[in-house]
Amino acid sequence: MKLADLRLDLRRLPAPLPIWHARVDRAGWIALAGQVSQARGRLLSVWGRHGAEGLSVCAAFATSEGLVWVELPLADAHEHYPDLSATFACATRLQRSLADLGGLHADHATDRRPWLDHGMWATAAPLAATATPTGAAAGTLPADYTFVRVEGDGVHEIAVGPVHAGIIEPGHFRFSVVGEKVLRLEQHLGYVHKGIERRFTELAPLQAYRLAGRVSGDSTVAYAWAYAMALESACGTAVPERAEWLRALMLERERVANHLGDLGALGNDAALAFGLAQFSRLREDWQRLSQRAFGHRFMMDAVLPGGVAGDLSLALRDEQRRQCDAVALEVQRLRHVYDEHAGLQDRFMGTGRVTPELAARLGLAGMAGRASGQAVDLRHDHDWQPYRTLQACIATQQGGDVAARVALRFDELAESLRLIRELCVRLPEGGTAGAIELPGRAVQGAGWVEGWRGEVLVALSLGADGRIERCHCHDPSWQNWPVLEHAVIGNIVPDFPLINKSFNLSYSGVDL
Repeated sequence: MKLADLRLDLRRLPAPLPIWHARVDRAGWIALAGQVSQARGRLLSVWGRHGAEGLSVCAAFATSEGLVWVELPLADAHEHYPDLSATFACATRLQRSLADLGGLHADHATDRRPWLDHGMWATAAPLAATATPTGAAAGTLPADYTFVRVEGDGVHEIAVGPVHAGIIEPGHFRFSVVGEKVLRLEQHLGYVHKGIERRFTELAPLQAYRLAGRVSGDSTVAYAWAYAMALESACGTAVPERAEWLRALMLERERVANHLGDLGALGNDAALAFGLAQFSRLREDWQRLSQRAFGHRFMMDAVLPGGVAGDLSLALRDEQRRQCDAVALEVQRLRHVYDEHAGLQDRFMGTGRVTPELAARLGLAGMAGRASGQAVDLRHDHDWQPYRTLQACIATQQGGDVAARVALRFDELAESLRLIRELCVRLPEGGTAGAIELPGRAVQGAGWVEGWRGEVLVALSLGADGRIERCHCHDPSWQNWPVLEHAVIGNIVPDFPLINKSFNLSYSGVDL
């Protein structure tokens, strides 16, 4: 698909990645969705906006040429917008969330159950311009959620959550099973809704990066960079080259930390406690160096609008290179252990399989998508510095099972360690931050970053007064949570924790 063929008034935003913005009518909204789908493009997100220009519903589509952000103006909240769920499966929950948060509804949507609103909010449609308190009493019990029932001889349900053992965030999982075989899984999330998108409108644009970095704690660099990119593109700010390289260095360190943690947890879920011990040790050492180099174990608040919070000494660059060499050697040895461990492979192989065909149909994204043959990685696909200079390689697997998602993590670990070495060796000279001046008019900007889990999107709208009208953050877990339901079908209940960990999706990232 060529963007020139879309017959839209596209305006390219001044962002490092190719991102366009356009306003469309209903016919344009429908036509664009069909063209993107036909060209094997993807729907990233759907959200609403109440700005000086009125009410609109927005969608972001990923194409081979870049990101297209379209807005469909609506006369008022009673005007519905065309449903996208028949074209893009992932639209269903996004549209249900938009109905809860903004009071905007899709035409003829087949699933109108609340998603984030559990019947306990003190405000109806809290992101709507006319939001008013409903007077919900403190201590109100959640409303019943209508799960899809499976009936038949020997079928029974297992309810898991929303309160779990351990420290994971809350989510409800309803299994329909015969014996131990899973016939259906249905999720209900939204238990950690925090009002983040409303909170953005109360913060100064130059300070809101700190909130963005807390959307999902394991992806703080990705979200902070995406927010900074969005604000910089809205303001037309050029970022020093050294700062861009330091951001990439932190992003790859974040990717390595999460892959190390997941590989240990996956070994543990398959009864190999040795794997957990070894990968936990490596991850701890990794995060301690991140603390010394960037001021925080997770590098929180290290990426800010205009650049980065601090510089990196030559000694710390050399230490990171040495650490990469040591970690690469140990990970190679541990991969051999994982590959040759018969018990581990028996649990991994064939478990939680998502075929490439199903992954494409459901829009499986990011790391999990690449393990099912979906060769999409912003670091490789677009002309984005410093990845263009470093010639980042994309890793893919075709198996689509737990074994493939484990193998992909090992492959991406090796590539990230290579990238970190290169970033440390070839780090350009120069400044680490540039000044940002708010333009004094209504503007929009977007940030699009390949986080460790997948694509992170931040769409930012500033009013003429310089305040944030809307800041929409999108996590790839939106696409992947529904696919997890399919991955579990036909497996046994005890394998669910292993399958779930192999995806490792974010609760917080979809419960803003």
